[in-house]
Amino acid sequence: MAFYVYIIQSQMDGSYYKGFSEHPLLRLIQHNNKECQYTSHKTPWALVYVEEMESKRDALIREKNLKKATHARIEALIKHPKNIVQHFING
Repeated sequence: MAFYVYIIQSQMDGSYYKGFSEHPLLRLIQHNNKECQYTSHKTPWALVYVEEMESKRDALIREKNLKKATHARIEALIKHPKNIVQHFING
């Protein structure tokens, strides 16, 4: 089973939300359907970053680390080769 950390960007104000999921696309749908109270007021969201992790523990540690990241660091990650978001957007 794969574990992922993901970053979504609000199309309303450009802010980022970082999370962990086994199914990033399903999680994006939940955010956009306002099923997540924290992100419900900034819809719609776009999936901009996905990184696969070896274990749930690694994913949770990485998520915690990303939550502390600066805006500039997030933008650099989005452009980084380890961003596999295209695997999810293009099917």
